[in-house]
Amino acid sequence: MEIQNFKDNIKVFYVKADSFPAGIKAAHNKLHSLLPSTVGRRFFGISYPARSGSIIYKAAVEESLPGEAEKYGCETFVIKKGDYLSHTVSNWRKDESAIANTFKKMLSDKRIDKNGYCLEVYPNERDIICLVRLDSKK
Repeated sequence: MEIQNFKDNIKVFYVKADSFPAGIKAAHNKLHSLLPSTVGRRFFGISYPARSGSIIYKAAVEESLPGEAEKYGCETFVIKKGDYLSHTVSNWRKDESAIANTFKKMLSDKRIDKNGYCLEVYPNERDIICLVRLDSKK
C-alpha cells in the first residue's frame, strides 16, 4: 500500500445506490446516463457506514462546471484534500471480492480518519484505486 495525496478538494456530484453492494452497478449506470459524454471525466465510488449499520454508496463524478450537479438534479459531495492510503486492484472484474478485501485491510490501519470514507477511483475500465483518508493528526 502507498500514500496518495490530493492537493485540493474535489467537488463531485453523485447518484446514491439503492442498496449495497447490489445497487452499485445501477447507480453507476444511472450516473453515466445523465452525462452527454464521459470522456475526460473522473469517476469515483464513495462509501461509509450509516447509523443503522448499513453501507451508503455514492457513484460520483467530478463536477466539470459550476452548477453542473443542479443541472442533472444531483446532490454534491466534497472529497477532502489530504493523504490517503492507496492500493490499486487490477482487473477487478475477475475477482470483485478483491475490492472488499482491500478495504477491509485498509480499514484496520490505525492511521485512518475514523470519520472518513472509503473511496474508489476508476482510472480506466479494468482497474480500481482503493483509498481511505488518513487522519492528519496521526
